[in-house]
Amino acid sequence: MKQAKGEAVRKELLPGQSVALLKELHLIGRDGALQADSLRKLKQVNHLVQLLEPALRDAFERHPEAPVIVDAGAGNAYLGFVLYELFLKSGSSILYSVESRPDLAARAQERAKKLGFDRMKFIQAQVATEATAAGLPERIHVLTALHACDTATDDAIALGIRRNADHIAVVPCCQAEVAAQLKENPRQARAPWPSIWAHPIHRREAGAHLTNVVRALVLQSFGYQVTVTELTGWEHSLKNELILARRVHKEHFLARKELQALLDATGIKPKLVVEMQQELGLTQELPQ
Repeated sequence: MKQAKGEAVRKELLPGQSVALLKELHLIGRDGALQADSLRKLKQVNHLVQLLEPALRDAFERHPEAPVIVDAGAGNAYLGFVLYELFLKSGSSILYSVESRPDLAARAQERAKKLGFDRMKFIQAQVATEATAAGLPERIHVLTALHACDTATDDAIALGIRRNADHIAVVPCCQAEVAAQLKENPRQARAPWPSIWAHPIHRREAGAHLTNVVRALVLQSFGYQVTVTELTGWEHSLKNELILARRVHKEHFLARKELQALLDATGIKPKLVVEMQQELGLTQELPQ
């Protein structure tokens, strides 16, 4: 489909979602049409919003005074604007968008001002090192990251864990770090693991898969109940894996044991594990 118009556009909208906002975000054109690329973006954002709704409802029930929502690596903040319109327009809750690129952060802030979304706060900072110093609260209730590239997803997860987020939802993008480690040290892992990534295409796939398995185990290690699922149809995005995590315990020792065994067997050392090694309390040295 090259574009959608009229009733076809309305079918894509969530209850309470306005065409006016989507026009302001340039997802819908001035003529009211939804182009193919914008349709893919809207489907991704709206499906994630639907999957996030239980987490948001839970946060509002448990913290009715003002739950803190953080969109890490926000980019153009499409997700943040949609969440604000659907869930935060009334009440006193604040949605923080963290983005390292100053042009995107400034543009989104100007857009929020124009729309009157006065409880959207924009922090131009690196998630890994600057977000808290730049004004992000110490306590987060829901953290999201949609297509934060490569290790930026790890930064978002680490931030959520360290700020005791009740819910963390990430859609990873372009996981290249571990694939590069597999290429640099192809025989670091025990046999028969190296056979799995002997070819470049397999190495990219294995690296991305291992990265997300590690992310899930790290979250489980800190007491999160984790669900890994597809975000939307593959025709709408190839970067399509969604990791949903809900804090249910303080920690999980079996998950930490499984994580250590996986690191030992494969010889990988993803950024998330290196960053959180002390908090994880791993009993052995990470692979060199």
